[in-house]
Amino acid sequence: MENAAHHAHKIGCDTFQIFSANPRGWRTLPPSPGECERFRAAREKYRLAPLVIHDNYLINMASGDPVIRQKSIAAFRGELERAVALGADYLVTHPGSAKESNPGAAIAWCVESLKRAAKGTKLNGLMILIENTAGQGSAIGRTFEEVAEIAAGAGRELPVGACIDTAHTFEAGYPIHTVEGLRETLKKLDQTVGLANVRVIHANDSKTDFGSHADRHQHIGKGKIGREAFGRIVRHPKLRSIPFICETPIDRPGDDKRNLRMMRMLAGAKANGRP
Repeated sequence: MENAAHHAHKIGCDTFQIFSANPRGWRTLPPSPGECERFRAAREKYRLAPLVIHDNYLINMASGDPVIRQKSIAAFRGELERAVALGADYLVTHPGSAKESNPGAAIAWCVESLKRAAKGTKLNGLMILIENTAGQGSAIGRTFEEVAEIAAGAGRELPVGACIDTAHTFEAGYPIHTVEGLRETLKKLDQTVGLANVRVIHANDSKTDFGSHADRHQHIGKGKIGREAFGRIVRHPKLRSIPFICETPIDRPGDDKRNLRMMRMLAGAKANGRP
């Protein structure tokens, strides 16, 4: 587990995101106390903060299928427990899919499932972040209004914020690739979710067109959002203080470091300095 912290430091990260278990399987094993201790020590040594954990891709707490929903609640509870044990600051989750129902019912189920999963768990400062989606298929969370509704509903009992993904935002139809579009998007985001509640930004370019609703990440500056637009995003005064996490592809060795270098260059920082 601690190798994730070692690698993050090696490529020059200030903050990093991990999976705490297999992200594509229901069966998981919690890290041992020794693994957690070594991980936390490595992270403290390198001063990596904040630590973000992304939950399992199979989790769908908005499902209209009670069996899937119950499995998802149990899996998310495990995510919460592992995140606390590892000392994470944030746990990012996708809102889920309304395949068996309608968006309104799916949002209500998502909120209730979040509360059930966390019931009786001491979060020790951990915050749950609802991530916006590209709107593919029947996924909820495509609009900032839906993200805000979920966060507000669960936030009555839990510490909840938002994680905004640049590729998802663009693919969902928010024109962050233009000067005026970025201004209007941030205005809408502040009016709904609230910029103060956006704790992490997933920085990804998009392989697919504006409004495509297809979730396909691309290297920074090489996709449909583009280098110039990303420069405006990372330098924007309302976003500069928010941690940026790249979830860009690794098509060849060193791509993660190259994307990090590009982000820092666009932010106007030295290659090995902080943005």
